[in-house]
Amino acid sequence: MSSKNYIIYGVSKGLGKAIVQQLPKSTDKVYGISRSKPSYIETQPNLHWIAADLARPTEAISIIKNTINEDSIDILIYNVGIWEHNAFDEEYRFADNSALEITAMINTNITSCILAIQALLDNLKRSPNAKIILIGSTWGLDNHQGKEVTFSASKFALRGITHALRENLRADHIGVSVLNLGYLATEFEDITDVDLIIKATQGQLIPIPDVLNAIRFIISTSIATCVKEINMPAMRDLNV
Repeated sequence: MSSKNYIIYGVSKGLGKAIVQQLPKSTDKVYGISRSKPSYIETQPNLHWIAADLARPTEAISIIKNTINEDSIDILIYNVGIWEHNAFDEEYRFADNSALEITAMINTNITSCILAIQALLDNLKRSPNAKIILIGSTWGLDNHQGKEVTFSASKFALRGITHALRENLRADHIGVSVLNLGYLATEFEDITDVDLIIKATQGQLIPIPDVLNAIRFIISTSIATCVKEINMPAMRDLNV
């Protein structure tokens, strides 16, 4: 099987780190985007790290595009999602979020996503079976019970980007999918034993290996198949 070129956002830790370490083959080329340098970079020889601050979208896209240049891109995974400083807390109050914080979230979660995909369209079209996978959230699903206004708005926007982009790229046979995730067991990012993760978290969090399997499924599909959306809350998650 021929090698693939990946571009993965948010690779310094958590889900992004797990994707880099466990999805691509050693023969694949991986462009990894993050603001801070991944601590594991020395153990990942196929990872080409690109330092970029997505809160500054225009500058970040210029750096990324100039690095990738004319390379084809087979898999683009936008794994980005910052949230309010007081998010997911009973004390959360929308009034406590500053204009600076809200703007940074919108730039990182939405603007950089749109500009990145637009800038890399020609690279994606060079692949025989390109996939765009946006990592969303259950905070972007209808009638969720979260209070976080800007985070929720950005994840609803991510779904809108996915649906409209799919129509733009349908003729090019580029698959566009959004994966809406609930709470992840990111503290166990290096553990592949799902039963161990379930026991440690009392089944309240989604094991990273389950998410990786969902991404593998999307990547494995042919150009004849369109995976629109996958919703993955934890079994005990009452938010949705």
